Amino acid sequence: MSITTFIILIIIGIAAGILSGLVGVGGGLIIVPALVFFLAFSQKEAQGTSLGILLLPVGILAVMQYYQKGFIDIKVVLIVSVGFLIGGWLGSKMAVALPVATIKKIFAIFMLITALKMLFLDKSTSEKGLEKNTELQKEIK
Repeated sequence: MSITTFIILIIIGIAAGILSGLVGVGGGLIIVPALVFFLAFSQKEAQGTSLGILLLPVGILAVMQYYQKGFIDIKVVLIVSVGFLIGGWLGSKMAVALPVATIKKIFAIFMLITALKMLFLDKSTSEKGLEKNTELQKEIK
């Protein structure tokens, strides 16, 4: 591995770590596109590598910060983790069977829809949204 590749990988990791700790994203939104654009990984190689990174407890320090401040509901984490485990298995079965071009399109459409929703349709900061969020939190606990 060249020093340039090593430095690019470190920068990708730092960027993903910062954004993960800051806004809760990293793997799919940062690591996958960065590996594809900067290191010419195929979409499947980038996705597999991102999943490999997630298997390690790389976010433990960020999690500890949020947990210490009371921003993590362990019950929710465990429930979503079980779903993620099942969904990750199902998604990986589909991904390795699909052509790379199809996966890239699915990924791009998902990111576009998410961005448009967040920019124009997300009303969660309104009073009604805050009330709904508070009610949901009570239901979870």
